[in-house]
Amino acid sequence: MSRVVRDLSFTQADFDAFARLSGDDNPIHVDPDFSARTRFGKTVAHGTLLCSVLRGLIEELAPGARQLRQSTMYPAPSPAGMPLRFEAETISQTPEKMTISLKVTRLDDGETTCVGETEIAR
Repeated sequence: MSRVVRDLSFTQADFDAFARLSGDDNPIHVDPDFSARTRFGKTVAHGTLLCSVLRGLIEELAPGARQLRQSTMYPAPSPAGMPLRFEAETISQTPEKMTISLKVTRLDDGETTCVGETEIAR
């Protein structure tokens, strides 16, 4: 099976830019003062921002493929400035379809922040 991995971290400026583009300006993503008073203690990534990076990895595994479905869960936050590992791995495939597991992990403590699966048409 094929696997692709990408390590990166997001800055507050990245969260702010994504909020402007997406229209999702929830204070948990863009207001450090507000976020400091939450259980997270700092701003955290938009789930769709994480999925955007994962979609890029899917494209590496299957260039030009059409995404049929995706499901993701976010068991832990991805704070600004935290190094993250993004992974996409083929778990099954036929000539018509491919199923890919998706995962984002914080590199400092190994905590999974996003986990899911997608199915694509080839």
